[in-house]
Amino acid sequence: MAKKAFAAIVLAILAIFAVPSAASAAGYVPVINITIVGNATAGGTVNIIFNIGSFTPGETVSFGVNGAGTATLGSVQAANVSSTKVASTEGGTNVQVTLPKNASGSYNVTATGLTSGVVGTATITTIAADSVSNTGLASTGYEAPVLLIWSAAGALLLGISLVVVLTIVRRQRATA
Repeated sequence: MAKKAFAAIVLAILAIFAVPSAASAAGYVPVINITIVGNATAGGTVNIIFNIGSFTPGETVSFGVNGAGTATLGSVQAANVSSTKVASTEGGTNVQVTLPKNASGSYNVTATGLTSGVVGTATITTIAADSVSNTGLASTGYEAPVLLIWSAAGALLLGISLVVVLTIVRRQRATA
């Protein structure tokens, strides 16, 4: 019985790791290759960088931006903007997006390699201009002392160990 259960567990683990996930599917730029730098407030400018290796070296990359209001991509301003650029010799590129003065919500930037068909997407979530403050981040959640957390985890492990040892001793006495 134990051999069958062990075999079932091994097969389940192999099935989990043998099937590729959607994030590793070919044709998409990994999220770790996309960097968003800049001021994501109304009227701000954001630079989206697709790191080296994101596209085929030297290929033409088509960019598109859509969202609430009109964004400026390069020098074109419209509700849905598109533009093209040539990737570097290492396959990287970037695009500068200027958000409208009344920007709100999210803006989706899509970069598509016209030769390779590789697609990279980035989302710019705007911050209302009046909500920006210099007081730092808001405190969210409970701030428990680390020593207390480790002490509780240790006590839990000690209790589990005690139950296991007592069970083993009881079984040995029962068979003796």
